[in-house]
Amino acid sequence: MASHLFRFVILTFLTVAWNIPAHAEQGMAIDPATCLGCHSDKISIHDFAASVHGKNACTSCHIDITDLLKHMKKEIKVQKVQCERCHKKQNSEHYASVHAEKGVTCAQCHTDIHTHTYWKNDKRIAVAKCVQCHDKESVYRKSVHGKAVAAGNKDSAACHDCHNLHAIDKLGGATDHKGREFHTKVCMKCHSDQKMMARNNVTTVAVKSYMESYHGKNYRLGFPDKVAGCADCHTAHSILPKSDPLSSINPANMVTQCAKCHSKATPLFAKFYAHGEMTDREKYPILFYTFVAMTGLLLSTFAVFWIHSLLWMFRGFVENREKATKLAAGTHHHVIPDGHKQYRRFNNLHIILHLLVITSFLLLSLTGLPLKFSNQAWAIALMNLYGGSANAGLLHRVGAAITFVYFGSALIMSINFLFIRKDIKGNPLQRLFGPDSLCFNLRDIFDVVAMVRWFFFKGPKPTFERWTYWEKFDFVAVFWGMFAIGGSGLMLWFPELFGQFLPGWAFNVATIIHSDEALLATGFIFSVHFFNTHGRPEKFPMDFVIFNGQIAKEEMIEERGDQWKRYEEAGITEQFACKSTSGILRDFLFKGFGFTAVIIGLSLMLLMILAFLSGGGH
Repeated sequence: MASHLFRFVILTFLTVAWNIPAHAEQGMAIDPATCLGCHSDKISIHDFAASVHGKNACTSCHIDITDLLKHMKKEIKVQKVQCERCHKKQNSEHYASVHAEKGVTCAQCHTDIHTHTYWKNDKRIAVAKCVQCHDKESVYRKSVHGKAVAAGNKDSAACHDCHNLHAIDKLGGATDHKGREFHTKVCMKCHSDQKMMARNNVTTVAVKSYMESYHGKNYRLGFPDKVAGCADCHTAHSILPKSDPLSSINPANMVTQCAKCHSKATPLFAKFYAHGEMTDREKYPILFYTFVAMTGLLLSTFAVFWIHSLLWMFRGFVENREKATKLAAGTHHHVIPDGHKQYRRFNNLHIILHLLVITSFLLLSLTGLPLKFSNQAWAIALMNLYGGSANAGLLHRVGAAITFVYFGSALIMSINFLFIRKDIKGNPLQRLFGPDSLCFNLRDIFDVVAMVRWFFFKGPKPTFERWTYWEKFDFVAVFWGMFAIGGSGLMLWFPELFGQFLPGWAFNVATIIHSDEALLATGFIFSVHFFNTHGRPEKFPMDFVIFNGQIAKEEMIEERGDQWKRYEEAGITEQFACKSTSGILRDFLFKGFGFTAVIIGLSLMLLMILAFLSGGGH
């Protein structure tokens, strides 16, 4: 008290004797040396001068002190410093942050305001500020990130790399969209930076493999709240090497970690390859050879049938031109009596089952392809149209359920055909390879050869029995598809059930098979099947036989002459004669449905092609 009084007397004397101003004049500040005459016991003159604020006067911040004598007499109450006067950007960020919401002010972090020096992007300084309140148990500081920052690694993640310096957002709850996105987004920022990772001998496979997984695809589509993010498995702050017993991804802790989402996880289930790379033969040979096998199946199937379709397209176009020329010259083939008379090709059960096939296939395609091509804008748009990936998943499972219904019906019909029906002659083996069967037989080899010869103008166009070789392929492919795509789909639908007796890497295999088999099915149906059925020159723009079950006599003789001949020899042709079911309402509904299905399929095919051209399709 005596020292302050002494200083007051001296300053008063100097003010009176040498006319030194005791208040800040317009545009001027009180000399900092004057302030430090009283406050040097708390503020170092040297440290303040060397600080970032050293070039400012004390009253640049303490603007309420306008009269020194009144201040010394305590007639002026010192107010809180308004940092926002200079630090507008930082203040605006802080104002909207969770710190401001919790009442944390600038000075509570910047406690060294009078000695504060520029941090020069030294992450250790930023961490030191944060741990004043956070990380009391040193969870972060013991992690791989924390240790690397402490060692001076500027690439390693410090607090502000994830949470920002001033614009610190509130993370939200465990199911909050923003919070769930944060769990992965901040990790991707660094781990997808190839140059940064290369500098630190860290692979970017984790990001690539995550984005190709079901979890990553949902994240990319905009629905991170439905799947696991990086921090869910690796934790947010206690990120440790896999070999560390305390690491969340240590083998001993994996079951516990998986059980956070998959409550019935087992040690077998935990053998899932979270970042399994199917192109890495050394680390993941099972995934690699599964990938090679499926890729080979895709390429070979498309190569054979696309070439087949292109040859057919050209030859059919030439044939149509030849027919048109003959018709114009009056030399067209002879007229078949009652050529427009209708005969039954499919019964009502066949029609209903095919409608189920179309409905389920479109449902599966519309909801599955956006997941397959999750990096495409159209995939995100479709998912938003469905109201999210959860709704899309529900629709996908509805489509799967319909698929199992028609497949089960096909099995029952096959059993009935082989063992029960009285109108078909022969034992089960004879029926299986007979003309009414959809199973391949020796005749199909001759039909393929004859068709190829016709493609190259080496022979006449063949006529067929009840089923052509491409129709048989479509039917048999359903059985393979059900085991491949249906079986893998069930595994992915009920992972906890199958995880009771299958190792976790089986789900990696199932994902590859399900994805590639779905690509094969959709690509084949929307290109090859659509062409064989509707797009070939003889049928364009659409063959409606599957919708009304009827075929004209002339068309049947031209395309399935051997079936007609067999029926004539057996004297049963008229057993299949029927009245035309054509009607305005029926035709409008069925043809409208048919054209809609084809347009949707072709549109999806176009989107798939565009996705592959742009580098998508993982």
